[in-house]
Amino acid sequence: MSIDSAVTGLSQADFRVGVELLPLVSIDLLLRDAGGRYLLGLRGNPPARGSWFVPGGRIRKGESMDVALRRLCDGELGLHLHRDEWRLHGVYEHFYDDNFAGEPGRSTHYVVLAYIAQLPAPFSDLQVEDRLGRLPTEQHSVYRWAHPRAMAQDDTVHPYTRAYFSEQMR
Repeated sequence: MSIDSAVTGLSQADFRVGVELLPLVSIDLLLRDAGGRYLLGLRGNPPARGSWFVPGGRIRKGESMDVALRRLCDGELGLHLHRDEWRLHGVYEHFYDDNFAGEPGRSTHYVVLAYIAQLPAPFSDLQVEDRLGRLPTEQHSVYRWAHPRAMAQDDTVHPYTRAYFSEQMR
């Protein structure tokens, strides 16, 4: 993955140093459909490459959380949800043994704000499934909906994603 310096204001080399020295702050989007399933994407880039994970992304320097939430919702989900449609689900920490470039031994530390929202009505089941084919593939190669109980039994769902739903799986 190349880092867009116009967006980050950093070269890839400078961003790499930042990732090594500092935790990153990100937002994960827990989008629930009417059937109680959540949207998952198969990660195509590190960290967590090859795992099913909820959509999300980093908060940019100088970007308010509200603006970041709106940008990520638009860019990752193709939805224009208002801030009041999301509620904070919790604050989490994610630690990875590699970085955005997949370099082993160059760890990444995220402080994650997990937000949860209901897919707006009146999405029919067909519209929900059709939406999967129209989602961006830059971060995730394919998408699916999954119930928390199914995620608990699926080793391809990343443990950090399963942790978001651990209370619902009991």
